[in-house]
Amino acid sequence: MDGFERFLCLASYETGHDFLRQCAEMGVRVTLLTLDQHRDAAWPRESLEELATMPAGLNREQILNTVSWVARSRRFDRVVALNGEFLETAAQIREHMRVPGMGTTTAGCYRDKLAQRVIARAFGYQVPRFCRVLNYDELRDYMARVPAPWLLRPRMGASAAMRIGDPEQLWRTLDNLGDAQSHYILEQIVEGDSFRVDSIVSDCEVKFSVVHESGTQSGEIAQAGTVHTMHTVDRNSRDARELAAINRALAPSFGMVRGITHAQLIRSKVDGSYYFLEIGAGVGGAFPDETYAGDTFPWDSFMDNLVEAATGVSLWREWANLEIADLRHTGYAVPDSYEGYAGSVLCASQGAAPNLEAFADPAIVICVRSGKHAGLILRAADPERARSSIGDYAAQLGSELAVATTLRQ
Repeated sequence: MDGFERFLCLASYETGHDFLRQCAEMGVRVTLLTLDQHRDAAWPRESLEELATMPAGLNREQILNTVSWVARSRRFDRVVALNGEFLETAAQIREHMRVPGMGTTTAGCYRDKLAQRVIARAFGYQVPRFCRVLNYDELRDYMARVPAPWLLRPRMGASAAMRIGDPEQLWRTLDNLGDAQSHYILEQIVEGDSFRVDSIVSDCEVKFSVVHESGTQSGEIAQAGTVHTMHTVDRNSRDARELAAINRALAPSFGMVRGITHAQLIRSKVDGSYYFLEIGAGVGGAFPDETYAGDTFPWDSFMDNLVEAATGVSLWREWANLEIADLRHTGYAVPDSYEGYAGSVLCASQGAAPNLEAFADPAIVICVRSGKHAGLILRAADPERARSSIGDYAAQLGSELAVATTLRQ
């Protein structure tokens, strides 16, 4: 053996640039395994020892065989899934190769929304009333107890939920889904304000977190013409204090030992309670996964940029530091941070993304236009400045999208 430390990273699209760079800067060699279609993407190739690709559509056993073949000439110390689609696959590879890290059972808890609701409810957290789509008597009983409308939500992935108005619509939809229907859950719609908490977890404890309020529900950004906003929540507010406290207990409840998490919760406008919606492992993207297709910018980095603008902490780089510290048994040191504020505007459109040249505010630290998406991030000294500025820019982008849509018609 050559004695070098090596990571195998899996990615189904272009993402995780700063993770790869941090590994290289820390002396860890990285093999990146991605899909053939992303071979020529703008990866930080200077940070990679090897870029390997595979065809799309391989099942886990085929990917495991591919990795085992690559491992004939490389000894991997850690296996990292850079996006959620490969989370369970990476766990299976770890168990097969006996590499330390999250196993398949825990990985499933961070992917399956039914499992997440069952676990969260068992630990005493508020969750929307839900029902697995499996036993029809259970569904009838649920619909008799919980008033319509409901959401029919995929258990895996980031696809948008379907709004169901009455039992007849549900039965028709389930007929259309066929054998795929058990991969959904039916749940109560909780109206309210949506929040996201990003965290760094080490030794089963949340060492760092930041709370942002979202202007749209998860999944809505995939709709053409949607403008989505986020801004850092006032750290002295009830929302910031209570959501951070919930997250400190919540994130490790799903079995996370070390890594990055992103949780979504909603504050009910009916009773003011905080309801858990979902939690993911890794640096969550700015858009749902399916909207990356055909784009040229790693939008997971956009969310990381928002957190860094507000706190000075890069989640991608800290994730790499966590894994390297564990490998070297050096202990993880919580990064220095500051309590600033930031906000973001994101938009998607059916045609070309809107022009951002008019946005000359010196507070804007990132301005990106790529494919059918556009976004900007600004830094602010106080939460009200972040919220109001983002609201103004969202209105401006919305107007430009409306004009562009009219011109295309």
